[in-house]
Formats: sequence, C-alpha cells, structure tokens
Amino acid sequence: MVKPSRSYRVFQGVNGVVLTLVVLVTLYPFVNILARSFSGERQIRAGEVTLLPKGFNLTTYEIVFQDSMFWRNYGNTVLYTVVATAVAMVLTTCYAYVLSKKHLKGRGVLVGIAVFTMFFTGGLIPNYILVTSLGLKNSVWAIALPNAISVFNLLVMKAFFENLPTELEEAAQIDGLNTYGTLLRIVLPLSKAVVATMVLFYSVSFWNSWFSAFLYMDRTDLMPVTVYLRNLIQGATGGGNAGAGTEQLSQVGANIQSVTIVLTALPILCVYPFVQRYFVSGVMLGAVKG
Repeated sequence: MVKPSRSYRVFQGVNGVVLTLVVLVTLYPFVNILARSFSGERQIRAGEVTLLPKGFNLTTYEIVFQDSMFWRNYGNTVLYTVVATAVAMVLTTCYAYVLSKKHLKGRGVLVGIAVFTMFFTGGLIPNYILVTSLGLKNSVWAIALPNAISVFNLLVMKAFFENLPTELEEAAQIDGLNTYGTLLRIVLPLSKAVVATMVLFYSVSFWNSWFSAFLYMDRTDLMPVTVYLRNLIQGATGGGNAGAGTEQLSQVGANIQSVTIVLTALPILCVYPFVQRYFVSGVMLGAVKG
C-alpha cells in the first residue's frame, strides 16, 4: 500500500475543514428557523434566537393544528402531489424512452419541441384561458397537467435510457416482448436510480407549488397547504382575516413564518433519506453520456 504524501494529507485536512464549514453554513438557516418556530415573540424581535429556542412557545403550532381547514388543505396537498407526480412520471418516462431511440424518425424534431418549451411559454393569461376552457378549474388536473413534464427531467431520463445496453432490449424482443413489455419488465427495473430521483424532483416541486392552486382554485377547501400557509402569513403580517387569521395571530406574528416553513418542509425532509441513495447515481448516470 502506497503511503500518502505529505501534500496529499494536507489537501485532505484542508478539504475536510472546508467541507465541514460548508455543511455548518448550510445547516445553520434550517436550525435557526426551527428554533424560531418554538421561540417567543419578544426573543425573536430582540434577535436573541440563534440555534436554540428562547422563550419556548407553542402558541402558533396550536393555532394551526386546531384549525380543521389546515388538515383538509394538508390532505389536498398529499393528493395533488401523489396524482401529479404519478402523471408526470408516466408521461416523462414514456417520452424519454421514445427519445432515447436513435433510429426513431423525427427524433430531432421531438427533442427540439421539448427544448423549445424550456425557453418559451404561452404566458400566464393564455394558460389560464386554456385551463378554464378545458373545464379543469377546481380540480387536481389543473395542477397536474400543465406541469406534467419537466424538460430537464426529461433530458436526464433520456440520457439514462441511452446508456442502457441495447443487447438487453434485443434479447427481450427475441423472447417475444413488445415495446411496452420491454419498457416495464426490462428497462424500468434497471432504472430504479433515475426513476427514484425523478420522483423526488417532481414530488418536491408539486409539494412546494402554490401559485397554480392559487390561480385555478376558487374554493378554500380545495387549496393545498402551501396556499393555506401563505394566507396565514398574510393574516399575521397584514392584520387581515385570510386563511386562519385570528386574534391570537397578532401575538405570534414574529414566528409565524418559521412555523409555516417547518410544517411545509417536514414531510419532504422525512422522505428524502429513503431516496437519497438513488439521488447521486441517478443524476450522474443520466447526465453523463457514455
């Protein structure tokens, strides 16, 4: 075994210190937000809260948890995220698999159409008119269909499929599998890394999305939790009655934003560790052309 040189050991030490500082700088805002969500209003306004809560306070959490509309909107968010992610994965996977076939006639045109949408869109008003004219307002499809395919995710999956051995698909065809059978029984089982990565990307996007629901939903009982929390912040900072605005909100206005961030991010933070092991391999294999 070759003994590391002195310069290499120095590099390892410096690299470890730098990466540790990066991790600490990255974690500090999250820890600070969590501490602020459990702190008292006076301590927050005085700037006394850093990494630990000061003046422990659960008033804001109690206000949110006691509101039945919060749980209804939270359920809507789960429903919208699951349905929209499923639709997006089906469409993105099928489109990417088609584009990965180099012998496909018109492949360049299909790729060009997808890339074109990365730089040019129809605009807010035409999109609103289209969704309204199709009768999609006040339904989950108003959130799922307009954002069903992310071109970035599409291109990553396309590159991943292109790197798979063509001999496997040829063997599957010899065994009698058609195109759909090859995709479901051969390609997708070998693509767990990129599929898990794309599920993570889509689910985070739909979970955090609020503008589509704000635009296409007219009833508060159909809103996702992100819109509920937006209205809660607006009620606390603006003194209105939007969302769950109550008289108590004036007492917790200093930490209402921290509470909303914690409640919104918590589910994603719980899911992320289970797909983290697929994340790096999925993105790298789909982004590097072999």
